[in-house]
Amino acid sequence: MSGSGSNGWPTAELDAVRRLHVIASAAGPHASFAERRFDVPLDRLWSVASDLENELPLIVGGLRTFGITRSEGERLTGEAVGALGFREQFDIVLRPGWCLMQGKVLTSGMAATEDRDGCRFAFFTSLRLPGGDLLDRMRGPWSARRAEDMLDRLGKRVAARSAPGRPE
Repeated sequence: MSGSGSNGWPTAELDAVRRLHVIASAAGPHASFAERRFDVPLDRLWSVASDLENELPLIVGGLRTFGITRSEGERLTGEAVGALGFREQFDIVLRPGWCLMQGKVLTSGMAATEDRDGCRFAFFTSLRLPGGDLLDRMRGPWSARRAEDMLDRLGKRVAARSAPGRPE
């Protein structure tokens, strides 16, 4: 949607998925970004994607646990523990349809927006290390497959949490 600002300059509003794509592009030319349309309502998908402590370890391969260590409104701090025991602290902004996580080694994000009778969801990740762009380029094909696998697992988790007879 576009219009004119109070100063007469044109303005444009980007939905959450497009904003995340801009952030991923700014993170570097080799940041991993994946997007998919899901045939479920936004609130159903986002209730799974935004459940960082319970669902994120089931969705993100190689993530053993994720715990929220501090919460102040939409600003959180969390600790991720990888399958090999590597730990990283993340500063997080979590709001409906939007999650941006920044650690010392990794920047990651998720976004979702309504799309007709379903929703679009996107995920990105990029290394923040010195030489991270080179490493992102080298891991590109693997990261792209990993992101697609993550989107597959997200779809399965949404279906599992939506199954009839599932206790809430």
